[in-house]
Amino acid sequence: MDHPIGDLARYAGISKRTLRYYDEIGLLKPRSTTCSGYRLYGQEEVNRLQQILFYRELDFSLEAIRVILDDPRFDRIQALEEHMQSLLKKQRDIATLIWTVKQSLQEARGEKSMSDEKKFEGFKKELIEKNEQAYGEEIRAKYGDEKVDGSQAKLMRMSEESFAEFDLLGKQIVEKLVEAEKTKDPGCDLAQQVARMHKQWLLYTWPNYTKEAHENLAQMYVDDPRFGEHYQGRAAFLRDAILIFTGKTAKES
Repeated sequence: MDHPIGDLARYAGISKRTLRYYDEIGLLKPRSTTCSGYRLYGQEEVNRLQQILFYRELDFSLEAIRVILDDPRFDRIQALEEHMQSLLKKQRDIATLIWTVKQSLQEARGEKSMSDEKKFEGFKKELIEKNEQAYGEEIRAKYGDEKVDGSQAKLMRMSEESFAEFDLLGKQIVEKLVEAEKTKDPGCDLAQQVARMHKQWLLYTWPNYTKEAHENLAQMYVDDPRFGEHYQGRAAFLRDAILIFTGKTAKES
């Protein structure tokens, strides 16, 4: 049975404009178009839209979704199983945050006390689990379980004040990196300030710091776009600044 665009939009809880856009970019083509120009969608298109919305819920870009779904090796059953695992993890993350909010409410009402560390436990667990899912395999292969586990333990022990400083410093690094990259000189004072800030940021969670580990991490930002996307396309510039900071690359005079 074919579905007109309006019906499919209503079933999926999205707009007809969104479906038209998906058609324009080649993400979801209608099965056919009537002589009057109305788009019609069959079962295959309905299933594809379901997958698109699953991946969007997991924050995949539209281009990434198109590449995944157009891969001839794409397996719908396997994809649904992976979605299930991802959603179950998200459910656990939300449950942890709900627990934190409930405990905080009880403290605010004077019903019980809550340590500052406990107030941020949910956020820290969520951050650790998110990083583990996205990068855990690669990071553990490169640095080993002992170092990764030590880093996570250090994050969990972080005080409220330190966690706030850690989060703020991470945002400031991105802001200053944007300005430094405009100079096109990774050896400039601002770029080197960013590299120093990046080291300081790492020390909040790293059990110990070495120049080699810093250099390797900077290269990983470049080699794997998932690691570098946080730096908004400036991972290579950050790497070059860090290599100058550690002395791996000489600063040009």
